[in-house]
Amino acid sequence: MGNYILRRLFQIIITLVIFQTLLFLILDAQPGDITLQYLTDPRVTPEIRDQMRIALGLNKPPIERYLQWLRNFITGNLGISFSHYPRPVLDIILERAPRTIVLFLTSTLVSFFVGFVLGKQLAWRRGGGFEYSMTMVGVVLYTIFTPWFGLMLIYLLGLRLGWLPVGKFLDPILWRDVPVDANYVFARLGFTGLILSLLIAVLWLSSTRLSPVKRRSLRLIGVLMIVGISLGGWALSEVGYLAADMLEHMILPVTVATLVSFAGTMLMMRNTMLETLKEDFVMATRAKGLSEAEVRDKHAARNAFLPVFTNLIISIPFVLSGGIITETIFSWPGMGLTLLQAVQNEDVPLAMGAMTCVGIFALFAHLFADVTYAFLDPRIRYQ
Repeated sequence: MGNYILRRLFQIIITLVIFQTLLFLILDAQPGDITLQYLTDPRVTPEIRDQMRIALGLNKPPIERYLQWLRNFITGNLGISFSHYPRPVLDIILERAPRTIVLFLTSTLVSFFVGFVLGKQLAWRRGGGFEYSMTMVGVVLYTIFTPWFGLMLIYLLGLRLGWLPVGKFLDPILWRDVPVDANYVFARLGFTGLILSLLIAVLWLSSTRLSPVKRRSLRLIGVLMIVGISLGGWALSEVGYLAADMLEHMILPVTVATLVSFAGTMLMMRNTMLETLKEDFVMATRAKGLSEAEVRDKHAARNAFLPVFTNLIISIPFVLSGGIITETIFSWPGMGLTLLQAVQNEDVPLAMGAMTCVGIFALFAHLFADVTYAFLDPRIRYQ
């Protein structure tokens, strides 16, 4: 296993260099540069634009700029943003990334849980009305035009009914003159979510050997207690009302991202579950006299879970780039919207920095998925 991990780490380094090279070539191939945005500004003369190009290093040959980028990257320097000059790219990423991670990690985990549970039930109740109706709903939501769907929810729940805020990630009036910034609250929300997830996972795993009735009761009571204690702690916190404002602004984008993505997990889980039900060990568990719930949950679903789990691990890094469409619709100032604006403004350092972070997360997520798969499935061994 150790030799395998070392080989994969070497492959990650080579792949990352190739990825950065291709990314630089694609971004550099765009016609013009950021100084062309000032062509219509009478105050910016051609001499000033030339000085800007020299200050930003755009007068250098592409190969020299690329090698400079690699040297800076090795030292942890992602450069200076053109459109946010003179802010470092790393500062912008550290500011925007928590907003995207909290939003899309929440929707990813919720959609995965919903898709896993529904997919398991669809395979178990194959051929019934429940399967046909849920499959149709899932396919419709999975293939729906996301901008239209998001705008319809904004119109219905935000403008027409007035239940939810329709844009941004906070209320600027509420946040006026507060002693903390938004990233501080986002970081605390993310930490709370991580702790809650770990506690619920421990509760879930520790109750697997109980009887179905005791297991369901313990899980329900445990989850309610964990969530209740967490909400009580936030209610007594000095920034609790600020966190509540953020969570209120998250409802619509999380709802859209969850509804348009849960069907992928649901259909994958259904298909893998159907294949697993054909295995001999499922018949053997029934022959032992186990209940249908135990056959489904403890044996069939556990084996069908592996490829679905791998897909989840591989998809998690891409929450860093965010749903560009979703963030644009809801004016959510995260990594997705930042990346889109960087490409539109031809801000090469910012676009390179954002995509490089996504690439690094994706490469290590593949490694983590492979290693985890080996531990979860005893039939797999890496030599």
